[in-house]
Amino acid sequence: MSLTLENVTRMVDGQYYINQANLNFEPGSFNVLLGRTLSGKTSLMRLMAGLDKPNTGRVLMNGLDVTGVSVQERNVSMVYQQFINYPNMSVYDNIASPLRLANESETTIKKRVIETAEMLRITPFLSRLPLELSGGQQQRTAMARALIKDADIILFDEPLVNLDYKLREELRQEMRELFAQRNTIAVYATTEPNEALALGGTTTILHEGRVIQSGPTADTYHSPRNVTAAALFNEPPINLIAGKMSATEVTFDDKVHFPLNADLKALGEGNYQFGIRPSHLSLLPKNDDDLEISVQVELAEISGSETFLHVRNEHFQLVLHLSGVHSYHVDEKIKIYVPTHKLHVFDHAGELIQASSRRIEDHYHG
Repeated sequence: MSLTLENVTRMVDGQYYINQANLNFEPGSFNVLLGRTLSGKTSLMRLMAGLDKPNTGRVLMNGLDVTGVSVQERNVSMVYQQFINYPNMSVYDNIASPLRLANESETTIKKRVIETAEMLRITPFLSRLPLELSGGQQQRTAMARALIKDADIILFDEPLVNLDYKLREELRQEMRELFAQRNTIAVYATTEPNEALALGGTTTILHEGRVIQSGPTADTYHSPRNVTAAALFNEPPINLIAGKMSATEVTFDDKVHFPLNADLKALGEGNYQFGIRPSHLSLLPKNDDDLEISVQVELAEISGSETFLHVRNEHFQLVLHLSGVHSYHVDEKIKIYVPTHKLHVFDHAGELIQASSRRIEDHYHG
């Protein structure tokens, strides 16, 4: 079962919730919708499910137009960020409920419930009520109810956002394994670039109701189509530095310049925007092409075992995403290092014209 959206637009009170979306999801695919709050992720999934109808455009399943078909007539399941279970029913009965609505036999129901519970590791809790479970167990119950239906499409609206970090990591891994074995289309909404990369598959970046970019997750991350895509697929957002390219070097300001590498030489002279991810900046030189920049500290923001270091000079501001705890005084003068082979180059309109010349080898962490 394939899912296609053709020029889909959804407006409410004159405001675009979704604006001219064109997307195609293949059978057995895992697809991430990435965007900030109110970017249109939930609106798009409601259109896929048949909970809402587009003002213009079509929704196709296996090539058939289902734009006006209600959610009750579509084989779709949805899992929300809230733990939506029937509180007065046991875990077993919660999971079994879609099959009972479909008038399946109790023998079939029992077999399927046990198989699904084992898959999601909640077999010991089948006789309990949802409120007797932990948050992770409650969400697994909701996921089991969605999975048991054998839906053509399963939609996940930020289902792990209310769980702690360890549980989220655990469930992400389980979800990847689950959908590797199924022919269902899975669509997963998240605000976190980190989560999109962890889940893999394809990623569609949404911003203000528009599809900014869509494609294999790794390709979308490494080759953002424009400044907006680059900013949204990174947390903190990618740093941008205005620079001028001559025949021999790039100049960021009167004092900071570096020689062109082979890729940059092909671009031609002119003014550009250079993007560098916060996680690629460092406090010590690590590469043979590192550019040293003198800066002053604005803020050292410590978050658990990571530090977001905000720095500036006369011409630009930067954020570093550092592992470990790093303490600095405001206005303290330090040196930072930019690996110039990891620069993305954008034109004056913000469109990508050159991705970094080497893909990152280290695991993305910000």
